[in-house]
Amino acid sequence: MSYRLLANAVVLLHFGIVLFVVTGLLAIVAGGLRGWRIARSLAFRVAHLAAIAFVVVQAWLGAVCPLTTLEMWLRAQAGQGGYAGGFIEHWVHRVLFWEAPAWVFTLAYSLFGLAVVAAWWYFPPQRQRPHR
Repeated sequence: MSYRLLANAVVLLHFGIVLFVVTGLLAIVAGGLRGWRIARSLAFRVAHLAAIAFVVVQAWLGAVCPLTTLEMWLRAQAGQGGYAGGFIEHWVHRVLFWEAPAWVFTLAYSLFGLAVVAAWWYFPPQRQRPHR
């Protein structure tokens, strides 16, 4: 399998995780309001909280996401140019043509993380009871 193909697979995985974090919060709030069981699923909520917590912690530490590092390494092995900064900064720039200092993204991640914590409190998860 080529390095370029692997790098593209990492981008798809990364995009999937970003999509999970963003749409996960929307599903929690909408599901909490509508009584959807998935919105209160402990496993779903722990996975969602862990994902955003990882993003927030790495942003506060000034670390680059491991998936970004892996993708850039794979692209270098394939002879392609990488990019500076993190995955989100790169794609926000490419999609929206908007630049901002790293602290802006750290603040955005932190505020999103607080929204996830608020949703955890407002729509608390519940353990699923086995069917009898």
